[in-house]
Formats: sequence, C-alpha cells, structure tokens
Amino acid sequence: MIRVLLVDDHEMVRLGVSAYLSAQPDMEVIGEAEDGKKGVELALQLRPDVILMDLVMEPMDGIAATREIIGAWPEAKIIVVTSFLDDENVFAALEAGATSYLLKTSKASEIADAIRATFHGQSVFEPEVAGKVMRNYRKQEERLPHEQLTSREMEVLLLMAQGKTNQEMADELFISLKTVKVHVSNILAKLGVQDRTQAVIYAFRHGLVK
Repeated sequence: MIRVLLVDDHEMVRLGVSAYLSAQPDMEVIGEAEDGKKGVELALQLRPDVILMDLVMEPMDGIAATREIIGAWPEAKIIVVTSFLDDENVFAALEAGATSYLLKTSKASEIADAIRATFHGQSVFEPEVAGKVMRNYRKQEERLPHEQLTSREMEVLLLMAQGKTNQEMADELFISLKTVKVHVSNILAKLGVQDRTQAVIYAFRHGLVK
C-alpha cells in the first residue's frame, strides 16, 4: 500500500481526493492536514510514502512546509497540487524539494497515477510546468556552475570558505544540521566537485571570496 498524506486548506478538496484515493486498491490515506504547519508535523510523525501539498495556506504555506519537511527528511516525496502556474511558485516549490507538480484541475485518476509514479522515484509535471523546467534547464546549462546555486547555498559556500564547520553554519544560519548537510551536498553536485576543499578552491578561483 502507498501511504499518502493530504495537506490542503480546503476541506471539500481533502474529502474528494481522500475518498478517491482510499478506493484505490494500492493506496491508503493515513492523514490529513489543513495547513502547512500541521502538514510538517504529520509528515515527520507518520513518514508517508507520498505527500500531496497545496501551496496557498495559512499560517504556513506549502512552499515553506515543503522546505521544512525536506530539510528534516530529505527522502520525502512531495507532489504539489495547486492552482498556480506562475514561475515564482513553480520554481520556489521545486527548489524547496517538491518531486512533482500538478494542477488542481487534474483528474483524480491523474493524481493517483502521479502518486504511483512519484512513489517509484519518477517526477510528474503538468505539461506547462515541464516546459518551464526544460527552458530553465537549458538556461542553467549556459551558466557557470556557481550561478546555479541558490542564495542559501551561496551563503553556505561562503561560510565553508571561512572554515566554518557544519554545526557552526547551522547555528549562524538558524537551520538544522541536517539541512546544512543537504545544502553542502547540493553545492558539491552543482559545482561538480568531490569535496568541501575543492568547493572552497572553486570559490576563490572564481572571485566569490575576497
């Protein structure tokens, strides 16, 4: 059974999706949350196989919730299900760690298929989102490696260049040690280097550190 957590502030949406997924022979809805804060709590408590995440919620939105879940549990698989297709929301959600991105206009069967695909390690995107991702990927290929770093990853890289330990970086940036380790791993991958020393050398060679 694929264990699913629903995070959406609209009760009717949760009821409809939950009823459909619960009728699937290979799925089980193990929890529902009406906002991102509760979604984070349930995700870390229940450890579902797949999380369906709305974006616009109070007091914590889906992007912040996704970022917090991935920071504490990098293996989490999160499908954003939203009404928004603007670049800001799409790339913020993907940067936060969302695995797949669908619209609320998707058929229930399409959401179920996306859950199965995501559960098996694939990413599923709304066609327009897929186009945005491909265009952004092509732009990234034309940029220098460090230009692909997020603002937070750049902060971590500069602290690494100062000789800070992971714990010191976590304390200075007010994030968890696990989140720092995720950032360091992403930095090494984006810069195409093997370890922290090579990352720091890269930073000095490209004038990122004075």
